[in-house]
Amino acid sequence: MIVLAAGSYGLKVLGVTALGAVVERRLGPLVSLLPAVLFSALIVVMTFETAGELVLDARVVGVGVGALAVWRKAPLLVVIVGSMSVTAALRLIT
Repeated sequence: MIVLAAGSYGLKVLGVTALGAVVERRLGPLVSLLPAVLFSALIVVMTFETAGELVLDARVVGVGVGALAVWRKAPLLVVIVGSMSVTAALRLIT
């Protein structure tokens, strides 16, 4: 994840220099995907990792419910409330 962040920052610096036009033509489509990749990596790390260990708890189920709701094209509010509710219910039970 650090490599992706450094690469993203490096590409922004290159955009200011004379090499910006060359980089934009060749790497434009790739650079446009970097924010989505970084955000996805952050979600995965926050869901499956605690104190450097793999953890499978209520967060995993909540993210799964959210992913299912997004796949079914539910409104954003339904996705958030559904994920939150399932995670809270599982934490209450366990």
